[in-house]
Amino acid sequence: MPAKHAWITTPITPDLLRGVLDLERTGRGLLPHRLPARARAQCTDGQLAMAESQPSGVRLAFRTRATAVELDTLPTKRIYAGAPPRPDGVYDLLVDGRPTGRATVTGGNTLTIDMATGAVENRPGPAGTLRFTDLPGGAKDVEIWLPHNETTELVALRTDAPVEPVPDRGRKVWLHHGSSISQGSDAASPTTTWPALAASLGGVELINLGFGGGALLDPFTARAMRDTPADLISLKIGINLVNADLMRLRAFGPAVHGFLDTLRDGHPTTPLLVVSPLHCPIHEDTPGPSAFDFDALSSGKLRFRATGDPAERAAGKLTLGVIREELSRIVRQRAAEDPHLHYLDGRDLYGEADFAELPLPDQLHPDAAAHRRIGERFAELAFTGAAGAGGLLTDDNA
Repeated sequence: MPAKHAWITTPITPDLLRGVLDLERTGRGLLPHRLPARARAQCTDGQLAMAESQPSGVRLAFRTRATAVELDTLPTKRIYAGAPPRPDGVYDLLVDGRPTGRATVTGGNTLTIDMATGAVENRPGPAGTLRFTDLPGGAKDVEIWLPHNETTELVALRTDAPVEPVPDRGRKVWLHHGSSISQGSDAASPTTTWPALAASLGGVELINLGFGGGALLDPFTARAMRDTPADLISLKIGINLVNADLMRLRAFGPAVHGFLDTLRDGHPTTPLLVVSPLHCPIHEDTPGPSAFDFDALSSGKLRFRATGDPAERAAGKLTLGVIREELSRIVRQRAAEDPHLHYLDGRDLYGEADFAELPLPDQLHPDAAAHRRIGERFAELAFTGAAGAGGLLTDDNA
């Protein structure tokens, strides 16, 4: 550590963290979770366990006069056998809400995944340190957004001046659930995932329950959302149900109703927005499951393909088109008795014209530029509305 700083170590406590539903004490530090322990105990799926422990939308938030901050973390970095190396997870620094710095942490555990066989190898590694210096003097709000795509244990927080929790600013809390796109797959950094961008533009506090491969209408996720205080709620579902080939149309409709019923048990009048899938050509009319394109992988490119047959729609297999139609119908039906329930077609966030301009690099996930577009459009439609007339999540237009 540089000698010029007289470091103060502050215990990392829940009042210094935002965007988490649970904290697990490990042998090295604290592991933020975006699902509570009871929910995690009801599902043994390794993909969901990995996704919910990747702290998308989670940030350390404190008020301080410090001009230097250090954070020790233990990341778990993923390696996909045969695929291009993944970049290190990014930490974003905000000071009084303004982007001020960006850093990565080397070292950490590694998780090597063989996509052909599903085999996983874990190797332990050392913790690392990120450092932000030359912060402006005076009292200020500091936020360190953790990597949206890298499991991160928090080991130690050091500053050169005392810290205290950020006082309540009266901002509304937005609770969102979705897939890897909502978690931020292929976004440039944790503050530039589309939900983080939308939250910043909308002036709301984000709790992001976007789980890569995990937006599957799981009852334990619905109960976690039911029990989480929130002023605004959105639910973006569809793509994972298709690419996992998890259920047929007969099960889908009742599952959506059940999920919404559970949400309403805890949030009976909270503005609730149901968002259908973004445009995704490989699954618009072709069912899943999705599969890795191993021909592309052999040339160092990560791409997905649809393996279903469009004719299987007659037997109830789901496509994005089928899901949009059913979601629209369900919301119309329920909205007759629930005036705070709204529907947004995901193609209004990213549609066919957007795909022509900003194609999905791997055929499933938007890139950094598309994340920004989606976030800006969501903020406009959900939080502010056209010409400031009120958005879907404000109920001003109800």
